Amino acid sequence: MGVLSYLLATGLYANDAINPTGYWKTIDDVTGKPKAIVEILTEADSTLVGKVLKIFPQQGQPQIEVCRACEGKKHNQRIVGLTVIEKLKPSPEKNNEWLNGEILDPKNGKVYHCNIRLTDNGQKLQVRGYLGLPLFGRTQTWIKVKEPAIS
Repeated sequence: MGVLSYLLATGLYANDAINPTGYWKTIDDVTGKPKAIVEILTEADSTLVGKVLKIFPQQGQPQIEVCRACEGKKHNQRIVGLTVIEKLKPSPEKNNEWLNGEILDPKNGKVYHCNIRLTDNGQKLQVRGYLGLPLFGRTQTWIKVKEPAIS
């Protein structure tokens, strides 16, 4: 009975430690440069959302302040403060994955399916955006940051 209690206790502790909430520096998968700081939060229904807190200027590119290409309620909203990840649900099979969400690309206004996976002891987040099947998409690696420098 002692071994079972120990395994349950360590399993619960490990699950508590695997959590993507917090601040993440998004990295452009093409240039390797930081793009934004996104805060991931847990909603009341246990789904995850991600909101843009800061945008990093991209050398040689105009700074996009509002989402002109977005549709509906998000059209012409400021990108800082915009919810870009929604509806991610915990994977029933893996405690480091969240599935079946949506991710918005404010640059083109398109919404993609989204899955995320924590790696490197929770210090990196693999963010996969795709159309149709996950096989047909792109993955970005985001880096955990303790306190975002917003200004």
